[in-house]
Amino acid sequence: MRSPVTGPRVLLKRLREVMAEPLGAQQRLDTIVQSIAANMVAEVCSLYVLRADNVLELFASQGLNPEAVHQSSLMVGQGLVGRIAATARAINIADAKEHPSFAYLPETGEENYSSFLGVPMLRAGRSLGVLVVQNRAAKQYHEEEVEALETSAMILAELIAAGELEGLNERGIGLDLTKSVTLEGVPLSDGVGFGNVVLHDPRVVVTNLFNEDADREIERLRAALTALRISIDDMLSRGDVAGDGEHRDVLEAYRMFANDRGWVRRMEEAVLNGLTAEAAVEKVQNDNAARLMRQPDPYIRERLNDFDDLARRLLRQLMGRHGLVEKLPDNAVIVARSMGAAELLDYDRENIRGVVLEEAGPTSHVVIVARALGIAVVGQAQNVVARVENGDKIVIDGDGGSVFLRPQPDVEEAYADKENFRITRLAHYARMRDVPATSKDGHSVALMLNVGLGADLPQLEETGADGIGLFRTELQFMVSATLPRLDEQEAFYRNVLDAAGDKPVIFRTLDIGGDKVLPYMQHISEENPALGWRAIRLALDRPGLMRVQLRALIRAAGGRDLQIMLPMVTEAREVREVRRIIDKEMRLLKQFGHSMPKSFRLGAMIEVPSLLWQLDELMQIVDFVSVGTNDLFQFTMASDRGNQQMANRYDALSRPFMRMLREIVEAGKRNNTDVTLCGEIAGRPLAAMGLLAIGYRSFSMSPSAIGPVKSMLLALNIDRLAELVLNLLLEPSNGQTLREALTDFADERGIPY
Repeated sequence: MRSPVTGPRVLLKRLREVMAEPLGAQQRLDTIVQSIAANMVAEVCSLYVLRADNVLELFASQGLNPEAVHQSSLMVGQGLVGRIAATARAINIADAKEHPSFAYLPETGEENYSSFLGVPMLRAGRSLGVLVVQNRAAKQYHEEEVEALETSAMILAELIAAGELEGLNERGIGLDLTKSVTLEGVPLSDGVGFGNVVLHDPRVVVTNLFNEDADREIERLRAALTALRISIDDMLSRGDVAGDGEHRDVLEAYRMFANDRGWVRRMEEAVLNGLTAEAAVEKVQNDNAARLMRQPDPYIRERLNDFDDLARRLLRQLMGRHGLVEKLPDNAVIVARSMGAAELLDYDRENIRGVVLEEAGPTSHVVIVARALGIAVVGQAQNVVARVENGDKIVIDGDGGSVFLRPQPDVEEAYADKENFRITRLAHYARMRDVPATSKDGHSVALMLNVGLGADLPQLEETGADGIGLFRTELQFMVSATLPRLDEQEAFYRNVLDAAGDKPVIFRTLDIGGDKVLPYMQHISEENPALGWRAIRLALDRPGLMRVQLRALIRAAGGRDLQIMLPMVTEAREVREVRRIIDKEMRLLKQFGHSMPKSFRLGAMIEVPSLLWQLDELMQIVDFVSVGTNDLFQFTMASDRGNQQMANRYDALSRPFMRMLREIVEAGKRNNTDVTLCGEIAGRPLAAMGLLAIGYRSFSMSPSAIGPVKSMLLALNIDRLAELVLNLLLEPSNGQTLREALTDFADERGIPY
């Protein structure tokens, strides 16, 4: 038997009348819940609003005890209402008391009601509250009733977002939109950014919610869809698609989604139910954003993200808003889901203090440009776009990866001090650029750079580094829309050698596979990609790819020194196989009259623990080794470095790992083979102290680490520290830790770390 509900369109008409009446905020809410209850023949309709302290407060109710309004509350996650807010999913059950999440609030008088339908009030995928209807009779609510309640919830969410409910809650705690929030992302460009949020792809606030003529709104929607599709076709026809960082396959997918009939049908249904075209787009966008929040599959999340982006573009078409902010406010922090490098350059860069992105990594074009401009960047800040509004205060930490939305005054003050200290410290490091990297007791140490793109090369001169100890050649492949040709690779490597001048450059061959996926190569799904088909394993299985890269490197280094390093070596025989390929390429190029490198050195990275039982054999067939502590540590400790639960469980300065690193440097001395270390710990002054103590004299690190490590080195007596550390390595692991000993040593002698 069908419910007697009169339908979403009739309810929308009544809500439109209520919104037009000259009512106070509380009276308007009371009238709205009364209207919803009457329309849906519900004995109870209640509205819960999320406060800044993560509590859902009862703001209005028809049917529950009136004295409970603004007095009853639930934590997010508590009870059925709290569960809806936490999951952004509706709950529709015939007997609420049978649900395991049911929580009884005696002051409300709701014990007599069985059936329960609750929906989240969503805006940009974020729950701002919960709207509920209840009846005494046990029944399942129909799909039409769910649709009517969801549409009502969207309208109420816009009321909250517009600030019309501020001050109603008697406890004086602000609503969720004003709440201070801290997000943890990934640091991508150093620095601290203070200022006000500028949404790169700003959400359009929909103020006209109810339509007067459904046919006209359908026409407007279809016209905007046509314009959207034409704009995507225009992007596909441009010759600079790859240069802008928008790969063609992504735009092709956009074109497909823009023509998706299911997406269009849902928007048209919302219009037929009484919403304007803009409100219909907003409703479907909210539904998709809520699905995105609870979707574990990354592929499906990406597809839903595409629809979310298309919806924003469509809203701008409908409301006649195009392009970016014409003039940035002072101290702007750009917040975006993603953006291209050219889009960042479109802004007035003088006023940009930082960039926050939901989707970006160290090799993203926009990050490379921002780093070159000295703009702080934090990436992978989940759902940040949904949690801010234009003009919100924000602080971002490009060193640690934290993002503070609407920060408390003490947070602003602390980061202001940090930024002032950073500026002073950078000036100090700049003055040390030409000072030799020599310890207090006369030990010379090579401090080199880990880099991977042409944009990084100026930092060789700026930091005063001794050379490039790790040039990640795969980054050129990862930022390209197509496989780089032989001549493109050769020109790139020649430019690197030209920029380095007489300083050494060590090129690491392609380290792709695992989490480094090339857009133009078929991706093979692996259960554990870190231990799978990657780096030298992939290269030896695809020798054509390796031969082209080796040929480009040899040709680029004609008349100059060439150093090549192999990643992810597991067995010494892999090095022998690559050596044979290199010898063959050199003979071939010489035969065709190409200039040969003045000298050639082949090295291997020690990242896999199996090499520890092949050290002497390995060092007799290579000219140098480089210890990649990032992978070596995680493979040795069986600890995924990307797992937050494991991030601080094991210490790279632990006795077992430091003993292992000492074995490598001792094997280098036995075999007269150069040993360097290029993992992240080399760039941390305290860890570098420990490495110097066990015998390392060559490091490769990020450009920003050169200054801090050199500053530590100039104040350090290595021989005195070595005696302490070597004695500690012989002791059991139940006494003072090596990290504690190094900290005490540095503190006692005023060594900066």
